Amino acid sequence: MKSFIKKAMVGLMMVPMVALGVSALSGDIVYAQAANNLDIQSGADSAKGNKVASDLFGDTGIFRTVTNILLFLIGAISVIMLIIGGIRYVVSGGDQAAVTAAKNTILYAIVGIVVAFLAYAAVSFVTSNLASGQ
Repeated sequence: MKSFIKKAMVGLMMVPMVALGVSALSGDIVYAQAANNLDIQSGADSAKGNKVASDLFGDTGIFRTVTNILLFLIGAISVIMLIIGGIRYVVSGGDQAAVTAAKNTILYAIVGIVVAFLAYAAVSFVTSNLASGQ
């Protein structure tokens, strides 16, 4: 069993060495092709496949679309949790533990909405600065 583990470890160590050797041989070709296009948008364009959005930044960009979808999902879940917390609060019937659980549900839903908006602001700030840095 120990010899198998040793062979596996040696094999795993050889993979990065072989990859490094191959990349060292082909590094000049890749560098020569990439020397003229050293920005984020050209890297995204080179990795783009068929039927993929062409813009990385901007109003129709991938980052904006993903953040809009995630913000919508988080907002919808938070509103649903606010409603559930309100229903739990009304149905609690004076039970102190149930009232506390309902208040916590409402509090955490509001915190979720605030965190979602702050995350949206942060992503918008970063993507606008990356887009202007081109």
